[in-house]
Amino acid sequence: MIKISRITDVTEHIDGLRAVIFDLDDTLYSEREYVKSGFAAVAEILPEINNAGERLYSLFELGKNAIDELLISEGLYSAQLKERCLEAYRSHAPKIHLYGGVHELLLALRQEGYMLGIITDGRPDGQRAKIRALGLEPLLDEIIVTDELGGAEYRKPCDKAFRLMHEKISARLGMEIAFAETCYVGDNTSKDFIAPDSLGMRSVWFDNPEGIYYLRS
Repeated sequence: MIKISRITDVTEHIDGLRAVIFDLDDTLYSEREYVKSGFAAVAEILPEINNAGERLYSLFELGKNAIDELLISEGLYSAQLKERCLEAYRSHAPKIHLYGGVHELLLALRQEGYMLGIITDGRPDGQRAKIRALGLEPLLDEIIVTDELGGAEYRKPCDKAFRLMHEKISARLGMEIAFAETCYVGDNTSKDFIAPDSLGMRSVWFDNPEGIYYLRS
């Protein structure tokens, strides 16, 4: 496994490859920014609670079940209100941004002839909303949200998404490429690289000290 401290450093480790596949959350953008965006959406349906968004995020950073904790502390908890809050979080239009240099990185890689893709876990509607908000679709050749393959059981470390990505990239190139000609770039060493390593792909670990996984590991 190759370790990088800046996502843009991936360019130093892809010689000889045909395809570069990325994780999404905390790899191309900050998932904490998404969480803050989601809690701001929840706060809009809780006008009676002062600073609800900030308080939810503070609870989240403490590892608490933020929505439950806040509603209980305010004497407002009910299953119905909790569900409304969760729906507001999950269905909101994210206000998020790519990490600095990522847009330019993807443009440069495409210009150099690399095939580009994303494999990401999570609820399909939420992940697709993130991808749209970040403007990633025009920059990539293939996008796979693992849950769309049949449910959460296909999330990493399951290798189905990686095999499917390999098939899709090979089809686009009009030739069968080796797994060794592809790499996966991610931030979570507990799940991101198990399948790529088993398939013979190159693994590039973005050691992201601001990532949610990093903070809680």
